[in-house]
Amino acid sequence: MDSEWKLVYTSPEAYKIEILKGRLESEDIEAVSISKKDSAYLFGEIELYVRAEDVLKAKKILISFETP
Repeated sequence: MDSEWKLVYTSPEAYKIEILKGRLESEDIEAVSISKKDSAYLFGEIELYVRAEDVLKAKKILISFETP
């Protein structure tokens, strides 16, 4: 991943990453997920990246998603 992309969220749950990715894309923020999970033992994290210029907007959306 080059410096144009920034990590904004990690989770061990794939469904959560996909929901957040869809939410970001609905706001016209390109998002990419990279799985760092071990395929045999299924531990590890999935990382969600956005372009550097979208980091602040993405973090606001992610915070509103996690706030009840």
